[in-house]
Amino acid sequence: MGEFDLIARYFRRPARRAALGAGDDCALLALAPGMQLAVSSDMLVEGRHFFADAYPAHLGHKALAVNLSDLAACGARPLAFTLALALPQVDEVWLESFARGLLALADEHDCELIGGDTTQGPLNLCITIFGEVPAGGALLRSGARAGNDLWVSGTPGLARLALDALRGQLALPGELLAAWRVHLEQPTARVALGQRLRGLATSAIDVSDGLLGDLSHVLTASGVGALVEADVLTDLIAAHPDVATAEATFDRNLLRRCALAGGDDYELLFTAPAAQRAAVQEAAQASNTPVTRIGRIEAGRGLRLVDAQGQALQGQFPSFDHFA
Repeated sequence: MGEFDLIARYFRRPARRAALGAGDDCALLALAPGMQLAVSSDMLVEGRHFFADAYPAHLGHKALAVNLSDLAACGARPLAFTLALALPQVDEVWLESFARGLLALADEHDCELIGGDTTQGPLNLCITIFGEVPAGGALLRSGARAGNDLWVSGTPGLARLALDALRGQLALPGELLAAWRVHLEQPTARVALGQRLRGLATSAIDVSDGLLGDLSHVLTASGVGALVEADVLTDLIAAHPDVATAEATFDRNLLRRCALAGGDDYELLFTAPAAQRAAVQEAAQASNTPVTRIGRIEAGRGLRLVDAQGQALQGQFPSFDHFA
């Protein structure tokens, strides 16, 4: 099967929102009046971002989900995306499954595939996604203010627990390992929550490299500090059904490390005025997304970690770094 046969069979779809979709030198995408274009790109590389035995449908899902998560952190509505795909060889069974996972998530978010590229090489997936947001209405990293509450969606740390288990660092029965693997390979992009937070949150970022590391980007951009209640996050992951019902005993230090520095969760970390707590909860309920208040923004610079008694916690919680 040649390159253009491959595209036609697995990835060509009728143009819907795009004025001109895949098949020409460029796709054409029209924006509604008063809207800005939000653009993000993410690359997934075999051996760096996913295991060689990753189920291709899950891989297709994740390739798009990590890009959707960037739009969510900006409060943008998904419009379209392009796919650059390097394949060691043409494997039709793999391609059918990958395309199914990719396009199912695309349809769920009404986000159409409008172009891209394919080539032969080590397995590599790169998606560029396009969304729209009202002019001046995007959520940014630079808006956090002293006195704001610090919130996170979902349960950070589950993906890192799954990664540790897949690496053989945690002993889990096979059926539980399969359930946990979903947290790593099929993240949920919080697109609906991101849009609900427009005009409510003062800043936002998605948790991709580790909660504290990603929070540091917000603090730097906003020129503020933060206090994080580490035990709130530890209790949150300990209470998750996949952890609470596991036939294993998990050290709280392990759970704390996963929650604070695990990464790959693609949850939203955001700030909002303390007076808006009820409105934040309403936004969470309307988007069917659990959120938890985990601290506050402070004047000055720096990050403070405290336990349930308010005592300072020591320790290093480094985030993922591609070149470390």
